[in-house]
Amino acid sequence: MIHLRQLEFSFPNSQFRLAIPSLRVAAGELVAVIGPSGSGKTTLLNLIAGIHSPDSGHCEVAGLELTELDDRARRRFRMRTVGMVFQQFELLEYLNVIDNILLPEMISSTGNRHRQAAANANRIADALGIGDLKMRFPHQLSQGEQQRVAIARAMLNQPEIVLADEPTGNLDPSNKRRILD
Repeated sequence: MIHLRQLEFSFPNSQFRLAIPSLRVAAGELVAVIGPSGSGKTTLLNLIAGIHSPDSGHCEVAGLELTELDDRARRRFRMRTVGMVFQQFELLEYLNVIDNILLPEMISSTGNRHRQAAANANRIADALGIGDLKMRFPHQLSQGEQQRVAIARAMLNQPEIVLADEPTGNLDPSNKRRILD
């Protein structure tokens, strides 16, 4: 599912350098990347999602060599294949909970699937314990509630891969178990 080989990445005008000689993650495997702040965990997730492009090496995800794709193709790949839970949630303040969850569908859909996506969004919101918050806006939510909205958004299109950057950091033990289940 994910295969990185001789992957190297650096930010321009920075001393930061990430080097991954080899990493394989099989379909259905759950992997946690741990390390100190600034060690490259988020950068690694962004490389796997095709948000960043490596300086060199190979990044194969779900059968696609991301280093061979242009920006547009990598965006399509993300929309179809990856559910991303960002560390800062990236919720849009002017959208309510249900519209934040539906955002990937609103961006990518031709409109034919909107009814099914809305049903999925409601089902996921209920499963994550935020079903009663659907009409609220991000500033009206706790950090844990915002985090669950971000997780629901990542799960909306039933992605092959979920990349989650500190997905349970703001959750109580009960909600952590719910999310991991």
